[in-house]
Amino acid sequence: MIVRLLMFVAALGLVATATAQQPDQARSIALFREAGKVLQSPRCLNCHPVGERPTQTDRMTPHVPFVVRGADGHGPAGLPCNACHHAANYAESGVPGHPKWHLAPASMAWAGKSLGEICQQIKDPARNGGLDMPALLKHMAEDSLVGWAWAPGGKRTPAPGTQAEFGATMRAWAESGAFCPPD
Repeated sequence: MIVRLLMFVAALGLVATATAQQPDQARSIALFREAGKVLQSPRCLNCHPVGERPTQTDRMTPHVPFVVRGADGHGPAGLPCNACHHAANYAESGVPGHPKWHLAPASMAWAGKSLGEICQQIKDPARNGGLDMPALLKHMAEDSLVGWAWAPGGKRTPAPGTQAEFGATMRAWAESGAFCPPD
């Protein structure tokens, strides 16, 4: 009887240890849902359109004037993004700007996708610009063009929180197993 009890207690200890070592899937999904508030905000979706045409404003209306992604995401031949979008926001006209202004690569388009689909996409180097997890986290937390989303100027609504908070949430998500919400 005592031997059985000791074996039972030992088994409980092994189960508890194994459970403690497993990533917390629910926490991971909750963290990605929090990050999704940024990823699904107009500040991100306007530059991650599905299709060739960017959107603009908080209403995500098709870009005016009519422009397309172009071969490299920097606009069509003869009308590159930087023809209108300069190194900084231009308050007088309301045109946003940044030195690296361009659309995300077509492989990184996620407007209209579910949060689960976005999650799977950003984890996949074939669909996220070739980034492994450390590079992805650095991009999200430190890239200045990504950071523009929190200082968009004009009447545009900034992305929720701060880039530092977003980066910390993404790091915590990765450290908890990088689980994706179900579709």
